[in-house]
Amino acid sequence: MLAGPAAAFPCGDHFADGRRPDLVNPKLARATTPLCYDAFAVLYSGLSRTPVYAAEHLTRASVAAARTVDRVDAFHDEDALPEADRSRLDDYVHSGFDRGHMAPAGDMPTGVAQAQSFTLANIVPQDRAMNRGLWAAIEESVRRLATERRALFVVTGPIFGGDSVQAINGRVLVPTQLFKAVYDPARGEAGAYLVPNRDDTDWRSVSLTELRGLAGIDVFPGLPDAVKGRAMTLPEPRTFSRGDEAGAAPCGRHRDGDSFEAWARDQLHRLARRLWRDLMRAIF
Repeated sequence: MLAGPAAAFPCGDHFADGRRPDLVNPKLARATTPLCYDAFAVLYSGLSRTPVYAAEHLTRASVAAARTVDRVDAFHDEDALPEADRSRLDDYVHSGFDRGHMAPAGDMPTGVAQAQSFTLANIVPQDRAMNRGLWAAIEESVRRLATERRALFVVTGPIFGGDSVQAINGRVLVPTQLFKAVYDPARGEAGAYLVPNRDDTDWRSVSLTELRGLAGIDVFPGLPDAVKGRAMTLPEPRTFSRGDEAGAAPCGRHRDGDSFEAWARDQLHRLARRLWRDLMRAIF
């Protein structure tokens, strides 16, 4: 199923207190387009040809619904963007990088929302091993936290640091770091995972104040300075196998060498289930 067109803002349900992140670095605001989807919102940059950020409101119910949606990869160009500004599927061919989701496909509570998450407007070039290991574990840990806490607001995005930034196909900038910021409105706590975009890396927890200085974004502008200045305790990233939560293993600071193999096995099992389902449909 292909995703429908992105809608215009305000898309306020995806933002804490209905307020979009503030771009405190004015360079980030150039050539941007806000896009609203069923389960997430994106601010897209026509300069980097990546999201500036993706915002979500995760709840216990939405995470439970997402667990029932089989993943169907359907990456596609974003027709709502000017053709010259959008990233393209061929930009990523033979690039050596994964097409890394900012709002994860695994967060999407319906098939339509999941299809929308595969828009390239929601994608950055991501180190392959990091995307499938540590980053996937961070995404899963945030879903578990949303289940435990009942509701979270999440903002995810790239950071482009240093004097020279790599570009794939001469068009799409490669992030040097990635962040995933979390806000628990019930407890008034917030913090962010920060991860270099490379293999064999580590993660660290930062406050929203530190993240603002690094990323140039005030991800939750409505929060008091005291909350922004104190990083909440974030759960250790853990891998997840559907139907076997007890087998989850830590990833990142205590890296799991089998994380890629576990991911590959899970993908093969899902592919086998999908092929069997399609075969049964064709027969009956």
